[in-house]
Amino acid sequence: MANLKEIKLKIGSVKNTQKTTNAMKLVSSAKLTRTRQLSEQARSYAKKINEVLSEIASRVSKIQNGGNTNKAFVQNDNPKVVDIVFVTADKGLCGGFNMMTIKAVIKIMNEYKQKGVTVRLRVSGRKGVDYFSFQKLDLLQKITDLSGTPDYDKAADFIKEVVSDFNEGHTNKVILVYNGFLNMLAQELKIRELLPISLDNIEVSKEETSMLEIEPDDDEEVLNELTGKYIDFNMYYSLIDSLAAEHSARMQAMDAATKNAKEKVDSLTVEYNKARQAAITTELIEIISGVESLK
Repeated sequence: MANLKEIKLKIGSVKNTQKTTNAMKLVSSAKLTRTRQLSEQARSYAKKINEVLSEIASRVSKIQNGGNTNKAFVQNDNPKVVDIVFVTADKGLCGGFNMMTIKAVIKIMNEYKQKGVTVRLRVSGRKGVDYFSFQKLDLLQKITDLSGTPDYDKAADFIKEVVSDFNEGHTNKVILVYNGFLNMLAQELKIRELLPISLDNIEVSKEETSMLEIEPDDDEEVLNELTGKYIDFNMYYSLIDSLAAEHSARMQAMDAATKNAKEKVDSLTVEYNKARQAAITTELIEIISGVESLK
């Protein structure tokens, strides 16, 4: 059995770890509250921009006799090149949060490769960069320090290259993958086809009347501008949603670590008490034996 000093040092070490994990849990909880508020505000904006985009796209389709010729809306069922844009965290200690996204990306990549489709990877997040670099898989585009501090302008700059490649025909489809926030206890893996845009995934108003007053000749110009804003904001929103999910996952991971540390302290305390009792018993036996030998 380990001596008392060793056990006491272990108990002290585990207690320090418990304090650290508990503090990290509280920090993640506070950050989650702020990020959720930002996410809710962004969701309201996203809903409105989706409504306007769907209405303008529907107008253009009617003008062009049911077919929207805007490249961003033309579906491609047999892509030759697919870009996967995915978001991971910049930091760890959040359970299987990052690996869930990475496994999904690998699965999609393998499915397309089996069909003979070229797959290119673009990532935001240090953990994603580190994993694929370690696996010696090429990353066409990578950025760090954006997942932890989402910024609209930086998100727009990041996705700009993707949109440019799509418009120039270098890629035929863009898929966005990230682990989003579901609730305080769960995250939801989200896989979306960012380009080309499918109006089936956007709520279209059933009402004939519209609050929009746009000259018919300006519809396509407005649609092009709005499409850019739609893509930029979807990238930005994915970063916010992923960050909220990251804080939620880290809060759970640190809560589990804190509970495990407490159980370990209790276990070591029992071991310490047993060792102490054994030491006392041994000392008593030695004293009694010494007294008996003097008789």
